[in-house]
Amino acid sequence: MEDPNEESLEEKLVPIFVPLATARGLIVQPMERQLDSFIRQLAIERGLSEAYQRSVRQTLDGLGSWMDGKKLSLQDIGTDELAEFLKTRKHEGLNTASLRIVTVHLKIFFRWLASENHLPMDPAEPLLAPRPDQTLPETLHLSQVVKLIESIDVSKDLGRRDMAILEVFYSSGLRLSELCSLRLEMTDLEDGFLRVTGKGNKTRIVRIGAQALEAVRNYLSNERPNLVTSKTSSHLFISVRGGPLSPDRVRQIVKQRAQQAGIESKIYPHLLRHSFATHLLEGGADLRIIQELLGHADISTTQIYTHVDRQRLKSIHKQYHPRG
Repeated sequence: MEDPNEESLEEKLVPIFVPLATARGLIVQPMERQLDSFIRQLAIERGLSEAYQRSVRQTLDGLGSWMDGKKLSLQDIGTDELAEFLKTRKHEGLNTASLRIVTVHLKIFFRWLASENHLPMDPAEPLLAPRPDQTLPETLHLSQVVKLIESIDVSKDLGRRDMAILEVFYSSGLRLSELCSLRLEMTDLEDGFLRVTGKGNKTRIVRIGAQALEAVRNYLSNERPNLVTSKTSSHLFISVRGGPLSPDRVRQIVKQRAQQAGIESKIYPHLLRHSFATHLLEGGADLRIIQELLGHADISTTQIYTHVDRQRLKSIHKQYHPRG
C-alpha cells in the first residue's frame, strides 16, 4: 500500500519541466534526437541515476517501436494514442505497478516536449495512472508461530538469543530495522516495555508479552554475557563476535530457524510483524491500538489488516456453512 504522505515520483520531477519557450514556434526534430536531449536533461539538470535513465529510455523506446508499427510521428500522438499504447502494454502482460511507472515516464516526457515547443500541447496530461493493486500481506497461522518458536533448543549455542529474537518479533510487531537497533537502555525488563525508534526517527513505547519478556531475560542472563567482547556496544542482540546483528543476519536466522522447525513456507521477519497485527485484530484489538503499536503514521496503512481478517472470515464461512 502506498504511503499517502510520500511524494509521487512525478511530483518530485515536476520542477524540471517549467516551460522555457512557449512563445516560439514548434521545433520539429526526430524522436530519437528529442529523446536523447530529454535523457541528458534528466541526467544533468536533475542528477537522476543511470538506472532511472535506462528505465525511462526503455519505456520511450517501446513507445517509438509501437509508433513505427502504427506509422505515427510524435505530431500524430494525442491522448487517445497514448491510452492505446498503455492498453497494448497491459495486454502484453505488464502488471499494474509497471504500468504506473510507464505512465509517469510518458507524462514527464510529453510535458517536457510541450515545454520545449516540440508539441503544441501535452497529450499525456489527461492520462490517469492505474490504481495500485492492493496486495494482502501474508501471515502465519498461530500453530506455525508456536512451532517456529518452540522448536528452538535453548540448551544449544545461540538458542536463547534466537528464541528471544523470534519472541520479540511476534510479541511486539517490530520492523527488522527496529529490532536490530534495540539497545539495553531501551528495554524495561521489569514492566515489559521497549522504547523503539521507527520511521521518521519517531519514538514509541511498545509492550512485549510475558513469554517474550522471559525469553529476553533468559538470553541476557545466560547467553549474552558469553558473547560480549571489549568492543561490544549496548545493542540488545549481538553476534558471536560481539557486534550488533545486521538486518541480513537476522533474516538468515529467521529463515534457518524456520527450516529447522520443518516449516516449508518462506518465513521472514516482516511476516512475523504481519502475523502480530493480524492475530491482534482477530482477537478483538482496536485498529487504532494496532496502528500505535506498529508505528504507522496513517490509519489507512493499518487498515490492510481488516481485509486480511475479512478474507479469513469468508474462507471459514465458505468451508463450514452448508450453503457457503
